[in-house]
Amino acid sequence: MGSFSLMHWMIVLAVVLLLFGAGKLPSVMGDLAKGMKTFKAGLKDEKETEQPPLLKDAG
Repeated sequence: MGSFSLMHWMIVLAVVLLLFGAGKLPSVMGDLAKGMKTFKAGLKDEKETEQPPLLKDAG
């Protein structure tokens, strides 16, 4: 499973265009971008709410 050639990406693009149509593609990509932003914001919020572990004195 190495890198894909230009021909592979052309075939993927053609299949996506056939499934969604050229008019719907921008809205699909916009929804995908919104989902990614929401996911990243959720990860950021989760990291901020986590408490660091308490360290005990050895002495």
